[in-house]
Amino acid sequence: MNDPRKKKNPTFYVAVMIVVVVLLVIFTLFYNAITEKREYDRENPPSSAASAAAAAVTAASSATAASQ
Repeated sequence: MNDPRKKKNPTFYVAVMIVVVVLLVIFTLFYNAITEKREYDRENPPSSAASAAAAAVTAASSATAASQ
């Protein structure tokens, strides 16, 4: 009547619950990081004028170095 093989092991369910909670926390962290990055990029777009100026400085310095 009292078969020990039929008894459920609560440790297994606790372990599964812990794994699920940890995975949810990791997923939430990644989701928030991606969302915050997109919001930051939307509010602070990369300046094309600054990148154009940097390219001009690089081109000028390489032209100067090539002529020497």
